[in-house]
Amino acid sequence: MDFNLDEAQRDLEGLATELLEREATNERLEAHDKSGASYDRAIWKALAQAGLIGACLPEEAGGAGLGVIELAVVLRAIGAHVAPVPAYASLALAAWTIAEHGSAEQKALLGPLAEGEIVLTGAVREPGDGVSTTAVRDGDTYVLDGVKTFVPYASEASHILIPARTGDGIGVFLVPAGALTLTAHPAATGEPMSRIALDGLRVGADTLLAGGAWDTLRRTAIAGAIATVSGVIDGALKLTTGYIKTREQFGRALAEFQAVTMQVGDVYIAKRALDVALWAGVWRLDEQTADVDEVLAIAAYNACDPVVKALYTCQHLHGGIGLDVTYPLHRYFATAKHYGHLLGGAEAQLDAIGSFVAQEA
Repeated sequence: MDFNLDEAQRDLEGLATELLEREATNERLEAHDKSGASYDRAIWKALAQAGLIGACLPEEAGGAGLGVIELAVVLRAIGAHVAPVPAYASLALAAWTIAEHGSAEQKALLGPLAEGEIVLTGAVREPGDGVSTTAVRDGDTYVLDGVKTFVPYASEASHILIPARTGDGIGVFLVPAGALTLTAHPAATGEPMSRIALDGLRVGADTLLAGGAWDTLRRTAIAGAIATVSGVIDGALKLTTGYIKTREQFGRALAEFQAVTMQVGDVYIAKRALDVALWAGVWRLDEQTADVDEVLAIAAYNACDPVVKALYTCQHLHGGIGLDVTYPLHRYFATAKHYGHLLGGAEAQLDAIGSFVAQEA
């Protein structure tokens, strides 16, 4: 396995980084925070015009038809700049699964998404573990019952993927957002989140995606969150190293103190450990290897625990300013915590890893 990106992937990374450095400046993000807008539509449109939203969508939908590794490259760049756009929701929680398992009519949504004209999302989390939402067949329809929680950008989405137990396993339904009852959830990042109550919602049988959609959705949901956090810690480390090189104490730059360099080294180790686990996981997802879920769980643990602890270190190295919400570091910290919650937390990942180890014993 080669953990280095190939030339095309590096070009994609460079394009995303260059665009976001220009569009997602601190001044722009501050203005967005004050605006009360759910996401920065100008950045979203710029990503679309550069082909970055469509990079991993099918060619017939106006995309480039690239793979899940390239999806991770794009989401990682967005995380590194903490850009307030619905890329994770639209791509990792919806578009990839629709492209793989959707009907021709369902895939028709991917064209407007590639143009930045619509938002899509998926409802992968529920109270408790697993999927308890049910879908009971009734003639040409299904009746959905259950609750979905922490659904990102549900209020902005045109359609939402809803996993539910059908009796033949877990199916995934593509439901118009207007048919759903949404209740706002607060999020530390300011990102809009919703609770969805499915109280006997009736949907057509044609809303059900083809078999295997749930496995694809849950894996890309995990991989996309990990990729975003990988970008977040990369951006936070760059911000921190820049600060300690210029901030002086006792007539010396902080970077000259051994204790400081050791702490920065710890942050770098946490970042690199997550990077390795991320690329190992998405490579396996692309290759559909048997151990993909185990490796993704290892990567998710690193995103939920060591990286969050590393961000505490970044805050500490900044001193009091590290806790100031007018300073950029707070966006990185809040985003990493947010995605750690979406992944279910460190304990859930340790439980999953333990289960995989026990199966192999």
